[in-house]
Amino acid sequence: MGDTPVITLNNGVTIPQIGFGVFQIPEAQTAAAVTTALEAGYRSIDTAAIYHNESGVGAALRSAVVPRDELFITTKVWNNDQGYDETLRAFDASTARLGLDRLDLYLIHWPTPKRGKYLDTWRALERLLSDGRVRAIGVSNFLPEHLRAVADLGGTVPVVNQIEVHPALQQRDAQAANSELGVVTEAWSPLAQAGVLDDPAVLRVATAHDRTPAQVVLRWHVQQGRIVIPKSVTPSRIAENLRIFDFELTADELAAIDALESDGRTGPHPDHFN
Repeated sequence: MGDTPVITLNNGVTIPQIGFGVFQIPEAQTAAAVTTALEAGYRSIDTAAIYHNESGVGAALRSAVVPRDELFITTKVWNNDQGYDETLRAFDASTARLGLDRLDLYLIHWPTPKRGKYLDTWRALERLLSDGRVRAIGVSNFLPEHLRAVADLGGTVPVVNQIEVHPALQQRDAQAANSELGVVTEAWSPLAQAGVLDDPAVLRVATAHDRTPAQVVLRWHVQQGRIVIPKSVTPSRIAENLRIFDFELTADELAAIDALESDGRTGPHPDHFN
């Protein structure tokens, strides 16, 4: 996985602590962005069926000089495809678009509790895992009650819960439930869509370390043990976001960023999103 630290998941699989996210990158730009990320040193790529750019990711992977066994590829089953049989079909469609026989990580994108299908969807993910078609399975946007319902099935425990986490929305209850169950927290929108980058506390820390605000916030995440998946289509920022492992924030600096919590959710609430 190159020079990026890895985290060992609860099933023994390792994942780079920073990955490249492709949310909101148009299909036509995805292959170029992923190629740029791989050239910069990223080895983990995070996509989803609903992003409508899995084919672009696949195109970049086919032309990549990086061996497949050095890459970690994640995608997600969308809400409309939840259910046991539906999920198995959705997985086949995603892997076909990606051009892969086997995924590294497959996630339930949202719990969509009103649909009442996420437990059957989880059983489908367990089937894919037992069949050797994916190395690890997890969830995304699950609140503690959703995560515990999966754990209470008595089967496979999710390896990650990918949730919105950034200085303005730290979801401490969800992170605590993740830790209690041995589930790693993976942060999407780790920079709050740039919404926290001009905060005075972040700017002070950035100045002290001669770093960009984005690097400081990403460093705050990784020092607290989270996986992060920043997204950009700008080559300089793609490379910059990866250069966060050669400096360290002090305890006071971490605390100053912790204090920015404001319930500043940028995406939908899992209980209400269907």
